[in-house]
Amino acid sequence: MLRALNTASTGMRVQQVQLDIVANNLANASTTGFKASRADFEDLLYVTLERPGAQTATGSQAPTGLQIGSGARLISTSRNLQQGALEQTNRPLDVAIEGKGFLQVQLPDGSTAYTRAGALRVDADGQLVTPEGYRLVPPVTVPQDALDIKIGRDGTVSVSPSAAPDTQTQVGTIQLAVFTNPAGLEAIGQNLLRQTPASGAVQLVTPGTSGAGSIVQGSLERSNVDVVTELVNLISTQRAYEINSRAIRSADEMLGTTNNLTR
Repeated sequence: MLRALNTASTGMRVQQVQLDIVANNLANASTTGFKASRADFEDLLYVTLERPGAQTATGSQAPTGLQIGSGARLISTSRNLQQGALEQTNRPLDVAIEGKGFLQVQLPDGSTAYTRAGALRVDADGQLVTPEGYRLVPPVTVPQDALDIKIGRDGTVSVSPSAAPDTQTQVGTIQLAVFTNPAGLEAIGQNLLRQTPASGAVQLVTPGTSGAGSIVQGSLERSNVDVVTELVNLISTQRAYEINSRAIRSADEMLGTTNNLTR
């Protein structure tokens, strides 16, 4: 009965983590470029009372053995990197990545981070930045007299200067960061990811080359959270939590009955 209490308590803990992850996914169902997460669990150690194939008291061989598990634990959270749907905004500085790759930005401390959220702005110095003010790397500067901005699928940024509105002048290129294992990137908030040893080294490439996706101007990538799936996960998580709590109550009642036998 004590084993049942401990085992069921691990079940409640992992379902609580699962609930936290589902809640975060639902909260970010409208977040640009967000990738849904999931919890990965594994079973804990087993108490082996009889090994499979062991010799029984009658001299025969046990076909299955006798093992009792001790619960479950969280081993990792993984990110669903599937492409989110593209939403057309018709805003010239909105860019979506169709395929693999991330925008690389520079943080205030000088470090770099990566994002799929392409709602860009122009700062006071004319540089393309994220809504939080983080500049693209490599930088792209838009002249103050620019009348029109065109961003090609290969990342080239061209403008029409006021002195020659019928011409296009290239002012920079938006490059994409690709990783050997993008699932190894670490989320740090603000739609940003950080490189880790698990992700591998970053490689900056021209969109449409080296396996990277292409740039779509006037669009944003929506969150890839499937709300229906998450609601189903929410219900199943709640039920699993309730069942584990019921197992604890049952084990407690059985333990209480056993204690009463000694009175």
